[in-house]
Amino acid sequence: MKNRKLEFSSHTGNLALMRNFVRRFLDGFPLSERDRTLMVLGVDEACTNIIRHAYQLREDQLIALSLESQSDCVRLRLRDYGKQPVPETLRRPRVNIVKPGGLGLYLIRNAFDQVDYVLRTRGTELVLTKRISC
Repeated sequence: MKNRKLEFSSHTGNLALMRNFVRRFLDGFPLSERDRTLMVLGVDEACTNIIRHAYQLREDQLIALSLESQSDCVRLRLRDYGKQPVPETLRRPRVNIVKPGGLGLYLIRNAFDQVDYVLRTRGTELVLTKRISC
């Protein structure tokens, strides 16, 4: 089992660092390049949503990213301490309706096999799981 953690401020300039960190972690797993790229894009979209919605574009707030491997999956956990999302906004969007700002969750759900939002006393934990086969 391989576990890594990265903590960074909610400044958008840190997103490239985060993407490289995730990509390096995923390089050791039996994933296609397509799956790896979609996962990196999904985590990037989730961090962007945290910055935009939970932290309302404040650049000095904490985002914690934990990467975990298990025998059958890779799990990424994003933790913020900001404003929680309205649960209704986390439902699956209807695919035939395309509107600005509505495709980020669709991208995240397509990159991962399981997407769970855990509302904490303060903030939110997003748990992203991708099954792997060895």
